[in-house]
Amino acid sequence: MTIEASKAAGDRGRIRLGMVGGGQGAFIGAVHRIAARIDDRFELVAGALASDPVRAKASAKELGIADDRAYGSFEEMAKAEAARADGIEAVSIVTPNHMHSPVAKAFLEAGIHVICDKPLTTTVAEAEELVALARKTGRVFVVTHNYTGYPMVRQARAMIAKGDLGEVRLVRAEYLQDWLTERLEASSHKQAAWRTDPARSGAGGCIGDIGTHAYNLACFVTGLELDELLAELSTFVEGRRLDDDVQILLKWKGGAKGMLWASQVAVGNENGLTLRVYGSKAGLEWAQENPNQLWFTPYGQPKQLLTRGGAGALGEAARVTRVPSGHPEGYLEGFATIYAEAARAIHAARANMKPDPEVIFPTVEDGLAGVKFIDAAVKSSAGNGTWVRMT
Repeated sequence: MTIEASKAAGDRGRIRLGMVGGGQGAFIGAVHRIAARIDDRFELVAGALASDPVRAKASAKELGIADDRAYGSFEEMAKAEAARADGIEAVSIVTPNHMHSPVAKAFLEAGIHVICDKPLTTTVAEAEELVALARKTGRVFVVTHNYTGYPMVRQARAMIAKGDLGEVRLVRAEYLQDWLTERLEASSHKQAAWRTDPARSGAGGCIGDIGTHAYNLACFVTGLELDELLAELSTFVEGRRLDDDVQILLKWKGGAKGMLWASQVAVGNENGLTLRVYGSKAGLEWAQENPNQLWFTPYGQPKQLLTRGGAGALGEAARVTRVPSGHPEGYLEGFATIYAEAARAIHAARANMKPDPEVIFPTVEDGLAGVKFIDAAVKSSAGNGTWVRMT
């Protein structure tokens, strides 16, 4: 069922949405707000949009949020919204990493569904606590690994699941940027400042910011579970407190091997997220900067270019496609797919039902896996490149 068809088939009424973080000057908050509205499933009605109460209320006013639902703190917001007959049903958490856990906990305890930016938390213990709380409350918990929403990523996942590649042998993921080549955090650059601050970002810099995206994408597409890793986390920019380059060897359960390279100092790269998967029968290659294309190469045959609207497109890709073939569809729409899937799960929860099996989104358990990946990589690198088993 396509996104549009699922709306026509009975997903009724916009979901009342709140947001924590994402106020004036925040990049990712605007992205989430756009994504939430693309398929007309959500309405933003409340927010605690900044840690400073004055800025939080000013940000809410700019977005048209009513004065009595513009909150100075997330604690106040969770309590007040839970008490309202028309209170929010879901909250988007778009704060720096260190605030994900306390905010998510507060809203879960208030009986409100959670849509949280990645990484889930800054520690494994916090992530495990959120998994337990989400299960206890029964609330929908979505982690916005947006690249899992791209149509051709869904296509690659479906092809591997139905055996088109045979037995998966090799998995290589890369996520390359260059925006931290210089020490931006020493200036007034807000995004660089918190991403390179251990108190707000956690123990990982590049590994937590983009390495987790590459890892999640590899897991999502292949269906594999990581057994152990060997990592080297490097800091090339003098004075930086967290890693800006990550190189990791991977051993997957079942015998597949792999590599992951993430860097924010790879000059000449803008947003170079790529995934290559090779099996006993064929290989697949996908690149985020050309997201509507997927290369498929059966062994001994010419390389085939599959496109989002082409003859080789599967239903799993078509279901999350919004625009005609040949038109770009990418970053914002990928985020929107996560929100659309979240909406279907929340609508099902309204009716005390489970969502249809076709509804797929990164869960709180996937978020825990990502935090464990960061933790294992940091430990491996601190141990001078020792193999660390995932637990």
